[in-house]
Amino acid sequence: MDAPHPLAGLRWPRPTDRASLRPAEPDDAEAVWAYRRRDDVGRWLGGRTEDLDAFREWYARPDRLAKTLLVEHDGRVVGDLMVSVGDGWAQLDVAGRAHAVEADLGWVLDPAYAGRGLATEALEAVLAICFDDLGLRRVTADCFAANSPSWRLMERVGMRREAHRVAESLHRDLGWVDSYAYALLADEWRARLTDAGRPGATRSPAG
Repeated sequence: MDAPHPLAGLRWPRPTDRASLRPAEPDDAEAVWAYRRRDDVGRWLGGRTEDLDAFREWYARPDRLAKTLLVEHDGRVVGDLMVSVGDGWAQLDVAGRAHAVEADLGWVLDPAYAGRGLATEALEAVLAICFDDLGLRRVTADCFAANSPSWRLMERVGMRREAHRVAESLHRDLGWVDSYAYALLADEWRARLTDAGRPGATRSPAG
């Protein structure tokens, strides 16, 4: 039997200033599909479907639900985030020390709620979960270079651009395009909190 995802053992929901995060459930599929099917959202997703039943089947896979958190605002689902915990690269003789020490992140926000700081709040809460609650040492995220709202969000929360990959990603409409890779270490995150006047970071700012 597969081990439970690390998110499963945490306390939920997690409030932010104006929203809250909670684990995804199969019954949330239609609410998530409502914004993921939009052209301005699907343009940047790795995959999309116009068929609700097909989306329900994809969304409800246990391995996918286990790493998905939803953003709720005023009782509505307005976004979703992925926290995919994995191993860091290591030489064989020290591989045990690199087990489940980092996470790859992803997110989607309903454009109807863009420009309010909700995505920033949600991602900051996820960083707190990754570094404080899960004890990870590093998080990463990738995006198309042309998806400026995504990489600007990463920079707002303190992530570093580690790579600019030239003509590396095949986009369905744009052809071969550039992509960016971002990352953040736990020590960098804690230093940023201290610089912002929130020393210690021993408890999630999300509550």
